[in-house]
Amino acid sequence: MTAERRLTVVSGPSGVGKGSVVAEVRRSHPEVWVSVSLTTRAPRPGDIDGVTYRFVDPAEFERAAAAGELLEHASYAGHRYGTPKRPVLERLAAGQPALLEIDLQGARQVRAAMPEAFLVFLAPPSWEELVRRLAGRGTEDAVRRRARLDRARVELASEDEFDAVVVNDHVESAAGRLVALMSG
Repeated sequence: MTAERRLTVVSGPSGVGKGSVVAEVRRSHPEVWVSVSLTTRAPRPGDIDGVTYRFVDPAEFERAAAAGELLEHASYAGHRYGTPKRPVLERLAAGQPALLEIDLQGARQVRAAMPEAFLVFLAPPSWEELVRRLAGRGTEDAVRRRARLDRARVELASEDEFDAVVVNDHVESAAGRLVALMSG
């Protein structure tokens, strides 16, 4: 991959498959550095601390945010998420392609802080498929799932704020399109 050495941000509604697509990029293109976000949420089955997220308590998260150590941070579904700034800047300075997987609020913060970042919106093939994926995860009750779907409607309307759109119709194909966009 001959990636431009820039920051690429992938965002999209909950359930669209951001984690799956980014995991495929990581598997098929190990030269792409993927930022590991901090979160206050509890690990889900299969999560690995330091790989999926860095799981921290709320006090540690607030300390990092207050100290200006986060490139972006947001609250989502009752939990805090944020991107540690230093590792991102170190990778970019070293000329390594860097990828962030974050929510819409975080993508907007990165756009404000780093206007040169390339923002990619990951979209579902259809609304019905997004609903099916969220229900199929089985990680939330109906109330939380409804809140995620309500938020997803708003997030889908923000697609035009992004530099490019990738439809996640198939994980490997979507990952390939994402890497092609990162390559310029």
